[in-house]
Amino acid sequence: MTKRVPLNGSEKESLRASLDRHRDVVRWKIYGLDDEALRQPMTPSGTNLLGLLKHLATVEYGYFCTTFGRETEPLWFDPYTEDMQIAAHESTEDIVEFYDRACTAADKTISELSLSTLGTSWNGNTVSLRWALIHMIEDTVRHAGHMDILRELIDGATGDHPPA
Repeated sequence: MTKRVPLNGSEKESLRASLDRHRDVVRWKIYGLDDEALRQPMTPSGTNLLGLLKHLATVEYGYFCTTFGRETEPLWFDPYTEDMQIAAHESTEDIVEFYDRACTAADKTISELSLSTLGTSWNGNTVSLRWALIHMIEDTVRHAGHMDILRELIDGATGDHPPA
């Protein structure tokens, strides 16, 4: 992991760097595992690495695109009930590409809008882009922690970046 939050960066630059840093952690957590390991339910509720990645892609679109009236791709699943479930027809490649597209769309919103731009969140609250960035960082960090535990249970790998 080479991304760091700048020690004296602007607010937007710092928030964006923090989000990017943790997005990289999420990507590393799935790196090098086969489809079976990524789909393996690791908790009684069925949580798995690929499902967490699908969820994070869904909320990237939600918090940055839907909230601010920006374009999103049509979802092939119910984002409120199926965002952590992986259907048999969904490949690892499909979900990784979905996450990458969602992050790209979110990045465009972040780049084009000011932190004080207001939008309407999924629950009807008026929120700023600043709030959305902070919330997405929180969500990404939370699920990166879940992914760290799942990855350790699968193959023993831990940490926020691959060993040197």
